[in-house]
Amino acid sequence: MRRKNRRSEQLWAVIPPWLIIGAVVILVPLFLFMTLENISRQEEQTTRLLVEKGAALIRSFEAGARTGIGLHWGGFQLQKLLMETAREPDIDYLIVTDVQGTILADSDPSRLGMGYGLDLDLPKIAQTETLAWRRVPNSEGADTFEIYRRFAPTGGPLPGFPDPMLMAPGPPDTGNPGFVIFVGLDMGPILAAHEEDKRRTIWMAVVFLLIGFAGIVSLLLAQGYRAARSSLSRIKAFSDSLVENMPIGLAAFDGSGTLTAFNQTAETLFNRKAGEVLGKAAGDVLPGSLREIFLELTVQRRIIEREIECPIAEDRSLPLEVIATTLAEDDGAFLGYVILFRDMTEVRRLQQEIARSRRLASLGSLAAGVAHEIRNPLSSLKGFATYFRERYRDNPPDRETAEVMIAEVDRLNRVIGQLLEFARPMAMTLVPTSLPAVIRHSLKMVEGQGKEKQIGIETVLPPEIGEIPLDADRISQVFMNLFLNAFAAMETGGTLRVSVARQDERMIRISVSDTGAGIRKEDLPRVFDPYFTTKPSGTGLGLPIVQKIVEAHGGEILLTSEPGRGTTATVLLPAQS
Repeated sequence: MRRKNRRSEQLWAVIPPWLIIGAVVILVPLFLFMTLENISRQEEQTTRLLVEKGAALIRSFEAGARTGIGLHWGGFQLQKLLMETAREPDIDYLIVTDVQGTILADSDPSRLGMGYGLDLDLPKIAQTETLAWRRVPNSEGADTFEIYRRFAPTGGPLPGFPDPMLMAPGPPDTGNPGFVIFVGLDMGPILAAHEEDKRRTIWMAVVFLLIGFAGIVSLLLAQGYRAARSSLSRIKAFSDSLVENMPIGLAAFDGSGTLTAFNQTAETLFNRKAGEVLGKAAGDVLPGSLREIFLELTVQRRIIEREIECPIAEDRSLPLEVIATTLAEDDGAFLGYVILFRDMTEVRRLQQEIARSRRLASLGSLAAGVAHEIRNPLSSLKGFATYFRERYRDNPPDRETAEVMIAEVDRLNRVIGQLLEFARPMAMTLVPTSLPAVIRHSLKMVEGQGKEKQIGIETVLPPEIGEIPLDADRISQVFMNLFLNAFAAMETGGTLRVSVARQDERMIRISVSDTGAGIRKEDLPRVFDPYFTTKPSGTGLGLPIVQKIVEAHGGEILLTSEPGRGTTATVLLPAQS
């Protein structure tokens, strides 16, 4: 019920108040005019009916008078006829006067000889057949509707009855100006009926006004409903698209724990299609760690935030950041549960990379200081060793000792040079250079060593790659190091594969693969750490320097390896500066 009320309030809120006011302003005058017009029409019709009834009575009485004249009635019989005619319940009176206003005949005999109609122009009325009417106030009840005109029965007076009423009216010059007849009709019943009609008309007008107003409001409500429905449809489409395409996994469950929503990110992380899992119980969908969080959520019903290692397959797990909570309506009605989870693999890699970069930065600063402090004594040691070699030229054991000292000093000096190169910022000179040409040049430099170890070289260097911004000497140093490392891993021969392709519009991918011994899984995360090496004579600075050169170009280097099957180094370089 509350939801319906809320929807109704939203629909009313959609309708601007000025539309309702405008509808009232238009409808009220329209129906008021129609009501007044109808009442006026009823009054006109009532007046016409009364006039027609009065005219009919006058004609009827005139006809009776003419008949009486033919039968030689006297004034007494005509008075009696007039009184009989006036017996109808809706007739107040019938009066015949001369042009002086003297009552010659009256439905009330006591009024004979009195004056009536003195406020009218009786001579003029007696000379015309035009019917006139007026409304006469009545202090004892309803007003009287009076119709009057010339009274003109034909024929002459009866013998022995010099009754002026029976004299046939003649022309004005004969001295017989004529008579006037008045018919008074009781307006009580008619007024009552008229009032009832008026009330009915007003009520009908009110009803039609309300119906019209309701119709306009209904149209506005329908328009508001359509607008609200369209808006809700757009909002629903937007929210569905947002939920479906957001980069965070979402799984929603109803109150019974049945899965009701499962977005694309969740499908990718768990490798399960929404169509396969929707409608299933949470225990059948969620892997172990998430299932435990869901069970905890059903008991505690509070927000749970946690980072977990979630097993996805037998040999694979994902680090997930999980937020689980309950869903409820505005009034607190419980709807279900929702679990959000995000793959933290890349975040953890970046965290490790940041920690490693900080560690390397500290190590580089320390190494640079140590290198400068060592290089100066090394020059002195080499000088003394050279001196002793010359002094003991004729003493082979001493001279050999001096030469060993000189060789070790040179080797140490080279190590310190590499350390300084790694520690100091690299200055790159980027010019458009053919990447395939640089790779061919580097392969040519190591081709002899490959033949000695019976290592085959395969290349895929498409010509459409063209020129990209490179520091050719530095990139050649990168490839030389990668090729030599690959040769070192293939002691009993193998194959070196070098391929170039477009990663996308922005990046070029170079892959260097070997079929050597590979790298142990526990050593793989440390291969770019300075001084980490598995070679007896290695310095552990080759790959860190390679990584630094690639990153100075705005690229990235990735290393994957399977022990016993080989290693692949992937270098990503920007296609444009």
